[in-house]
Amino acid sequence: MDPENTQREFVAVYDEFSDAIFRYCYIQTSDRDIARDLTQDTFMKAWEYLVNVEHTRKKIEYMKAFLYKIATNLIIDYRRKKKPTVSLETLMEEGFDVGTPEKAQEKHEIVFEGEEAIKTLSQLDEKYRDVLTMRYVDDLSIKEIAEITGETENNVSVRIHRGLEKLRELVAR
Repeated sequence: MDPENTQREFVAVYDEFSDAIFRYCYIQTSDRDIARDLTQDTFMKAWEYLVNVEHTRKKIEYMKAFLYKIATNLIIDYRRKKKPTVSLETLMEEGFDVGTPEKAQEKHEIVFEGEEAIKTLSQLDEKYRDVLTMRYVDDLSIKEIAEITGETENNVSVRIHRGLEKLRELVAR
């Protein structure tokens, strides 16, 4: 495999999957900057693997599942090292500007709805939250989720079903 071809393939993979990986990281961390960093790290690790795959001769069969597996491992590492978050007051003291009152209100409403959805989702056990995010936010198939998680397709289906039941219970409260 020639390096130029590898680079072209990687750019195509990045273009196809970067937004989905970012969304996945964002839902898992609830922090846009951390999600960007994790997305960048995911693709850096994938690139390193692709460059070295020429030497090991191991071909990646399912690139999407491969990327989600990397992202999932990076998220697990992030959660283990998680630092306290910065408050809005601290950001404003450091010069953060929310803009005009109308724009701030509109942004607030959109962010509030998204935060409420993420907050409700975050109340679920991690095993349910992860598969629901992969299935309904990232639009992964049961087979792809099984590949990423190392579970059987049947276990993934059951976990999605139970997660949806638990999510409905939370929303009904």
